[in-house]
Amino acid sequence: MARIAGVDLPRNKSIEIGLTYIYGIGLSRSQVILNRININPSTVVNQLNDEQIVSIRQILNNEYQLEGDLKRLESLNIKRLMEIGSYKGKRHKLGLPLRGQRTRTNARTKKGNKKTIAGKKKAPRK
Repeated sequence: MARIAGVDLPRNKSIEIGLTYIYGIGLSRSQVILNRININPSTVVNQLNDEQIVSIRQILNNEYQLEGDLKRLESLNIKRLMEIGSYKGKRHKLGLPLRGQRTRTNARTKKGNKKTIAGKKKAPRK
């Protein structure tokens, strides 16, 4: 089993997909890393030898922010937006969508369960 950046990679998947289990590495970045080391992307994680795993670890440790560091940086950026009172910061505080999505009907995942408000319904017309 390959353990890279504190994450156990799945044994029976290709290394190209296995690297995407690490927070901060997507498919394109995983392909770039494998091209630099000259590893076939369709190689299964079980088939990697120790030298290949060490070379992947070295590239990831030296060049990319991953896992905990990246999550910490992301949360600091959000806190900074909230402190300076930007529009995005206010939306983060209120727990609403940030990027212009409609909230009148959708956005249930962000807003949470429905809360019924008494007297909100209009009286029927006659």
